[in-house]
Order: sequence, then C-alpha cells, then structure tokens
Amino acid sequence: MTIALLALAACGSPSPTPDNQGAAPAAPENASANAAAQPDKAPAPRSSQADLSPLSCTAEIGAAAAERRVKLCISVSPATHPPCNAANSCAMIEDEIARSCALFDGQGEPMAGCTPEPKSMAAAAAVVQRYYAAINARDYGTAWSQWGENGPAGQTMERFQAGFAATRATHVTIGRMTPGDAGAGSVYQPVPVTIDAELADGTRQHFAGTYVVRRVNDVDGASAAQRRWHIDSAKLRPVSSE
Repeated sequence: MTIALLALAACGSPSPTPDNQGAAPAAPENASANAAAQPDKAPAPRSSQADLSPLSCTAEIGAAAAERRVKLCISVSPATHPPCNAANSCAMIEDEIARSCALFDGQGEPMAGCTPEPKSMAAAAAVVQRYYAAINARDYGTAWSQWGENGPAGQTMERFQAGFAATRATHVTIGRMTPGDAGAGSVYQPVPVTIDAELADGTRQHFAGTYVVRRVNDVDGASAAQRRWHIDSAKLRPVSSE
C-alpha cells in the first residue's frame, strides 16, 4: 500500500508524510477532461510487466480517432516539428494541443479546437487527467512534464519512472471543483480526485485526495511554460473500497 501511494502522489517532496506522499512518482490513471482528451474507447491494458514500450495513440483509441487528434494538433501547433503523430501517445499529442492553445491565448480570437479555455478550471483538471493518461501509455516523459519543465521537485526521471514498476493500470475521477486562490503572482487550483489502481499482482487499491495545479499570472517576465497550468503538489490517502 505504501509503495503504491508514494507512486500515485509524486508530489515532489523529498520527505513524504502520511498525508503528503511525494518521494516517488504517480501511478497511472486514465480520464480526460477536455474534448481533445476524451478517449473514444478504453485504453489498452499493459500486456505484461516486461512490456515497457510507450503505447501509441492509434493503439489507445484506434486509427480514426487518433488521426482526428493529430489533425487538430497540426492545426494549432506553431512548432516546426510538432509531436503530432499517431505513433506518439495520445497524451503527448494532447499536451502539444494544450501548450499551443495556451501560447496563443488572448492573442485574437481563440483558435478552433482550443477547448477548454486555457486558464479555466477544466484546463487545470485536464493536466491531472493527461498526467495519468501518459502514465497508462507508459509515456513517462509527458507525465513528467505535467509537473513543469523540470518535473517533480527532488526526483530524477529514473526514480519517477521506477515508481510505476508495480502498477498495471489506474483510473482517476475528478471531483467537484471550486475556483482556486491567487497569491504571489500565481493561481493555485485544487483538483479533487479519487483513484482506483491495479497492481501487477492483481491487488486493487483506492485513493482519494487533491492535486494542486498552478499557473503564473500574466506578469512581466513570466515564460509561456510558467503561464501554463502544471502540477504543483499532491496529497493522497488510501481509502476503503467498501
């Protein structure tokens, strides 16, 4: 139970406490909050512990649905070589869509497909959902980046990925959200979650808690990455399935 909880929280604190587990990364869950992130079918389960290759978007949701996401990604991304390819995970494609929409937010009319609105609570929830979708697809780089440019504080990428070694699959449900607080130039948005996790040995575990997702206000000197929502911290606790 403790190992799984450490993996699920990944809040970046070097010394986890019972209510704030942050030494290791988060375990996979899957759900989508925006239209671009809604799976058309359930994600494919991991076939074995040894299968560590990332799951393509085509494998996750089928060729037709993956191609629709790729086309949206290409239409909004300003990158010369964007990761808008169905061979990448759906989470990676959706992350590029969200990045691009946030980059151009407030510069003229919103681009088609840029939903939810980049500064909205729904966009904050989508970060948590994309995080777990990436982990379910074994795309740990995209999962890592949901914590910001440098990943979870106090963790190496290797330690982050190792936190999921015993996890087969997870499912995250977003709870009722209320507007977050602004302070010191940032907005902090709580995202309540419940998590159902399955370990490689078939054990099922359940957690509840809150992710806090943060973005910097449009202040002078703030980078585009800082103005995007990213996970700031997490507090999860085990709960009974009864």
